[in-house]
Amino acid sequence: MALNAPLNRKLRMGLIGGGQGSFIGRVHSIAAVMDHRAALVAGALSADPAKAKASAPDYGIAPERAYGSYMEMVAAEKKLPESERIDFVSIATPNNTHFEIAKAFAEAGFNVMCDKPMTFDLAQAEELAKVVQKAGVVFGVTHNYTGYPLVRQARDMIHAGELGEIHAVRACYIQGWLRTRQERGGALEKQASWRTDPKKSGAAGCFGDIGTHAYNLGRFMTGLLPDQVSCHFKTAVPGRELEDYGTAVIKYTNHALGTVTASQISHGRENDLWIEVDGAKASLEWHQEEPNKLFVRKGGQPHQIYTRNPNADYMTPTAKGSCRLPSGHPEAFFEAFANVYDAAFDDMARRAVGQKFDAAHSLYPNIQDGVDGMNFITQCVASASKDGQWLSLKHAACRA
Repeated sequence: MALNAPLNRKLRMGLIGGGQGSFIGRVHSIAAVMDHRAALVAGALSADPAKAKASAPDYGIAPERAYGSYMEMVAAEKKLPESERIDFVSIATPNNTHFEIAKAFAEAGFNVMCDKPMTFDLAQAEELAKVVQKAGVVFGVTHNYTGYPLVRQARDMIHAGELGEIHAVRACYIQGWLRTRQERGGALEKQASWRTDPKKSGAAGCFGDIGTHAYNLGRFMTGLLPDQVSCHFKTAVPGRELEDYGTAVIKYTNHALGTVTASQISHGRENDLWIEVDGAKASLEWHQEEPNKLFVRKGGQPHQIYTRNPNADYMTPTAKGSCRLPSGHPEAFFEAFANVYDAAFDDMARRAVGQKFDAAHSLYPNIQDGVDGMNFITQCVASASKDGQWLSLKHAACRA
């Protein structure tokens, strides 16, 4: 999906987080450079300066651009000539650090790609949105599941009216890796420890970690505007401070109903994000663990299976442009992540050559989507604390 007249060079990338033992930092570094539109040239890879610099060779980062902290990186990169400094930074750190890092780089004029949830709380998200708007930088949130070709196919079909009026959206994200207290000496202790710590993760556990993905997927596909939410949380593992299971019911402004269920304690479940959308004319279903199939059903007619096939007439231009391989050659997580980067790179290229870009209506999840996600988390936590009381989801950041 690259521009017809792309920037005549690679975008220069900086990475925050991703030090030795990191999962998502490595994903960012692979996805961002997959289409040869960016090169990783700098990083502050850990909060521990020694570990940050020791991790740099793993990414091929030169010693002089392996920084001991993000503050050092902002100051040093800003002093470099425009022809050498980074164009954007990717933030792959725990939730409680996102705001200060993103704010510093945005205010310095650097584009930002940030992990979700975007910030620690809603107030930070709203302030960051003002910073980004004032700075005029490109800001992307890596809700990477929006990058799958058949997710984009579903979105185009819904927006074209092929499902008719949308009546219901059911989204679930089911995992089982926190069935035991991995945060207390388990094999996945590093990943689990900050995700289950309210001082680092924020007010929500599984809903902040994966429930936001399920909610965002429904918003991305349907464009429905949220109105109210009623939510219930459960902490199944004794001693854990944050919820590890939860269900939210959403009322949309068109009177459709939605549900979001998130679990990290379901035995044997790996990374099962799935969504169903019911319309007046048809319904569809998509599963992340089998991402190259989209099921479409119409009452009284044979069920249809759309496969990821960039040469098929049934695929929309956006979905075709999100494919890298012929049909039958599986594409998955890294490619979807790369598609989010690729869409953001288009706007970064426009900004680099002085062209305008539409920050409010991007294909990649943007600052408004980040605020929307934090508003969802905030209101779910508040509703759950009041035994499922209906609370408003309306926010200026929400858009069709």
